[in-house]
Amino acid sequence: MENDVKQFLESLKEKLASIDYVKTEDIPNIGLYMDQVTTFMDEQLEACKRYENDKILTKTMINNYAKNNLLPPPEKKKYSKEHILTLLLIYYFKSILSISDIQSVLNPLTERYFGNKDGFNMEDVYNELFRLENTESEKLLKDLGKKYILSHETFKDFPEEEQEFLHKFSFICLLSFDVYLKKMIIESVIDEINEKKNTPSKKDD
Repeated sequence: MENDVKQFLESLKEKLASIDYVKTEDIPNIGLYMDQVTTFMDEQLEACKRYENDKILTKTMINNYAKNNLLPPPEKKKYSKEHILTLLLIYYFKSILSISDIQSVLNPLTERYFGNKDGFNMEDVYNELFRLENTESEKLLKDLGKKYILSHETFKDFPEEEQEFLHKFSFICLLSFDVYLKKMIIESVIDEINEKKNTPSKKDD
């Protein structure tokens, strides 16, 4: 069992290393046309694909993000470094949050920091978010190791030939419960943001 855990954690480390987040220094400082943006995103996030034919970002997606006020409009059909950073945040959020929830989270950021010349900008926000990546990755590995061990302690009385699948099923359930709870917490925090935004300030009374 100990060897199984070690192998699992090693394979997980390799997977996490392959999906390293896009660093700001890897993003061009010049404006990119839409085709260049989709190519850049496909290249940088290729390791995040589940299947080879999966699309990271399409022209239709970019247009929809702009239409839903998630992405500020391009300048003369060119997308800046801050556009790319915003698209990356949308990409990370969209697998767990609705478009309206992403709006609630991102719009205050883009309104305050996008294109800001006098102080913090979107690049500063992005760098701050991913500054703790290494620490959080280590915590994640330890937590997954514990869940992996726990999943193999279930279904001990079931037929031996069925246990491999049942252990995997148990592991999936443990992870899903964790995701479910965190998603509920995220949505609760977003609801608080929306409630505060929609509550008139005393100055408006």
